[in-house]
Amino acid sequence: MSTTSVLRTVVIALGGNAITAEDQSGTYAEMLVNCQRMAKAVNALVDGGWRVVVTHGNGPQVGNLSLQQGAAEPTVPAQPLSSLVAMTQGWLGGLIELALRNTGSASMPPVVSVVTHVVVDPRDPGFLKLTKPIGPFYEKDAAQARTDELGWQMVEDSGRGYRRVVASPHPVSMLESDAIATLVDKGFLVIAAGGGGVPVIRSQGLLQGVDAVVDKDRAAAILAAQLKADALLLVTGVDSVLLDFGKPTQRALHDVGAEEMLRHNDDGQFPSGSMGPKVEAAVEYLGQCNGQAVITSVDKMVPALEGMKGVGTRIRRTTVRVP
Repeated sequence: MSTTSVLRTVVIALGGNAITAEDQSGTYAEMLVNCQRMAKAVNALVDGGWRVVVTHGNGPQVGNLSLQQGAAEPTVPAQPLSSLVAMTQGWLGGLIELALRNTGSASMPPVVSVVTHVVVDPRDPGFLKLTKPIGPFYEKDAAQARTDELGWQMVEDSGRGYRRVVASPHPVSMLESDAIATLVDKGFLVIAAGGGGVPVIRSQGLLQGVDAVVDKDRAAAILAAQLKADALLLVTGVDSVLLDFGKPTQRALHDVGAEEMLRHNDDGQFPSGSMGPKVEAAVEYLGQCNGQAVITSVDKMVPALEGMKGVGTRIRRTTVRVP
């Protein structure tokens, strides 16, 4: 590990689709290989002197787990969606932890996974308009059959097929942020807020889980702000954020201010089902911290975060309007 005198903290948001790729079924072997690829990039950041907190998505995995729950009834009672999020935290956190340990250098820090809860507002409009895709992709006829049989709401997802959508309220705070901060200060590499965290609401003075899946990028932004992290790194399937995606005028953004990103978002450049939440999460973090937000692919994590010209999309703090 680097002996740099200035310790920098980065919160990394890895996608659930990076753990189970679009063309994969989600076997243990497939996910482990994908986690090892991500772990190598994370460990390169550790070797570069960064203190790292890893968050991850769970869209494909929590959807598959939901299918298993339904198939096992009535022999095994199905559990609520909030419990399935907790299950995927342990499941995927364990895979990522093994991959980090197996690919890290001899000087890598100790690794720990934290089951994390995120507080949401029961009045959030995300409970009324379902937007978060989970589970596998379906052809149109198969999607309609799921709707007819199970009452699921299905939407077309970025031209790749149809997926089930569930409630996705915005995170307000993370219950374990103080514990995570203590672990980071003690030198641990922490895996936390898996799947956006287990969503909970406060009701009559008590905390209780709710049926929802919080967007992992928004949760990572909340955690990064609560930790006062130096950087938020949002990992996606492209090297840089693109304007006019798929058009002859398509072009990459590399170094841009937060206000400009919001203008592009308002112009409809970043769909709500793909890049939109990442851009909004980045700007939300920058509204609370004087750090940097970076959006890039797994393979470009290190050079993008270190500021290599023409690599990744780095968003600077300007006079920020939080969406």
